Amino acid sequence: MGNQNSKSQQAAEQLLRDGRVALEWISKYLARAPELPVLSHVKPGDVFASLPSRAPSAPEPVETILKDLDDKILPGITHWQSPNFFAYFPGNSSPASVVGDLLSSGLGVQGMLWVTSPACTELEMRMLDWLVEMLDLPKHFLSTSSGGGVIQDSASSANLCAVLAGRERATQFGSNENGCDQRLTAYTSAQAHSSMEKAIKVAGIGRRNLRVIEVDEQFRMKPAALARAIQEDKAAGRVPCFVGATVGTTSTMSIDPLPEIGTICREHNVWLHVDAAMAGTAALCEELRSIHNGLELADSYCFDCHKWMFTNFDCTCFYVRDRKELTETLTITPEYLRNVASATGAVVDFRDWHIPLGRRFRALKLWLVIRSYGVEGLRAMVRRHIELTNQFVGWLRADSRFEIVAPVSLNLVCFRLKGPDSGSEVLMQKLNSSGKMFLSHTKLNGRFAIRMCIGQTYTEEEHIRAAWQEIQQHATEPAMAAG
Repeated sequence: MGNQNSKSQQAAEQLLRDGRVALEWISKYLARAPELPVLSHVKPGDVFASLPSRAPSAPEPVETILKDLDDKILPGITHWQSPNFFAYFPGNSSPASVVGDLLSSGLGVQGMLWVTSPACTELEMRMLDWLVEMLDLPKHFLSTSSGGGVIQDSASSANLCAVLAGRERATQFGSNENGCDQRLTAYTSAQAHSSMEKAIKVAGIGRRNLRVIEVDEQFRMKPAALARAIQEDKAAGRVPCFVGATVGTTSTMSIDPLPEIGTICREHNVWLHVDAAMAGTAALCEELRSIHNGLELADSYCFDCHKWMFTNFDCTCFYVRDRKELTETLTITPEYLRNVASATGAVVDFRDWHIPLGRRFRALKLWLVIRSYGVEGLRAMVRRHIELTNQFVGWLRADSRFEIVAPVSLNLVCFRLKGPDSGSEVLMQKLNSSGKMFLSHTKLNGRFAIRMCIGQTYTEEEHIRAAWQEIQQHATEPAMAAG
């Protein structure tokens, strides 16, 4: 026993020593992140070639490892924590979240069952309930109702679980036993995230059985087109099982009309899942909760705390109206997982709520974030990002060289230089090559559009102004006019 205590003590001392060095490195990194080139410009294979071909035979001190982190790894990092990161959707973090992740790593919990760490499960249940109240979500998503919530690694995984549950409900849970019914059909919009299509493929429904519903001029799913597609499939003997709607599409942040879509799904008894990966956080603010109008009709819902709620990846909140439909879809209980607590039915085993068996203590960092900022602090950050977005929109509209090509929703702006696509393509390439910012693009109605998402934790007006100055400067260069 004494030897074991000695090993524990040695480990504790090493963690304190090395942890201080690592935490100092992280602190200095965050301080200098605004000055680093946002987009990594290493060539393919550069990082790989810089690393030794064989592992070291002897231990190395953390200082040596961190020097290599600076010299070999950092050049290959695209800096998601830079306030000049405007691409895709943000992958946010915060000091509170980093501390929460550190505490989770220190505890090293594997929370697959309630019995493997009761606090891991019950803190998660409480956090998901807090978020129901914070975002004013339907009450059937509370753990005290017939439904509930769980933390998944990503919206992609949540979307897959929703597809599987919809598949099983449509087949009276027969697909798990007999293989996927090839009459099944699923529906989502042309603007939905690609993970919807991937989920349909992984679930065995098949891409040819996915109906891609057209969108309107605001890039929202057309309810009439959805109703028509479902009716045609049913008339042909098909079995509609799943509709994936989006609150905040990736390309434009458009919001599908949930009340109409939900009514259609209820009429035909089709599972409705709502993916609000980025936009869901906006509902922290009372004035923005209209984004969730109609959500009470959904069977499941997800949003990402790791996009716009200042909690580092990974932390997706996934809710279901009826937990039994999800757990019956996913539950398998081998003998080695059986235990008295689970057998009583009095506890929640979250391993039945998603694909993996193993699960980390993600709720801990969410707990740290919510308590450290408070609900009002989180709301203030969201409102500030939307204010900055509106400021940027004003500058764009005042410059006759540019056009905004989609309705501005929340904190995303899609814009382009007037004229051929080549001008906007060259502009974005020059901006990204400058190292001063990182933007991404999409295509809308066949035309190239630059996306600017203002939602990074540390972004302030000074960064938006600097970005706008760069955009204006590069838009006046000869290459732009030649385009």
